[in-house]
Amino acid sequence: MGRRIDYYDDPNAPKANSLVPSVNVVVENDKGEILMIRRTDNGNWALPGGAIDLGESVTQAAIRETKEETGIDVEITGLVGIYSDPKHIIHYTSNNEVRQEFSIVLIARPISGQPTPSSESSEVRWIASTRIPKLQIDQSMMLRLRSYLTAPNSPIVH
Repeated sequence: MGRRIDYYDDPNAPKANSLVPSVNVVVENDKGEILMIRRTDNGNWALPGGAIDLGESVTQAAIRETKEETGIDVEITGLVGIYSDPKHIIHYTSNNEVRQEFSIVLIARPISGQPTPSSESSEVRWIASTRIPKLQIDQSMMLRLRSYLTAPNSPIVH
């Protein structure tokens, strides 16, 4: 399996060769905990999510990706924002794809299921928002989480 390497405003980052619309999902349970995964491709903690497939809506992709990566079925309830900063570059070493960030971050509530790791997530946990800053997490993912935690009803375009 290849690795995922995130770069931000790094003059040594490889040049982007693709732009792939993707989704991330902030799922919050009744205890105020956020559903997080530990990615298998870089070991960082992240929100569930991934690429939007052809023939799929943003909402369908968010529901599918969350289920695939976490085992949790969700209902989409809102929008955190759209993140398309060209300074954020993601290098996938398995195929040498170098993406410019383009992620739509949605809000969801859990419906059913149990946290279950997958080939993309070595761990799946409900994490208290106060513990999130202590996790090994990429700065772009932290930006998305901060947007949700500080202004959940004010979608942003970044």
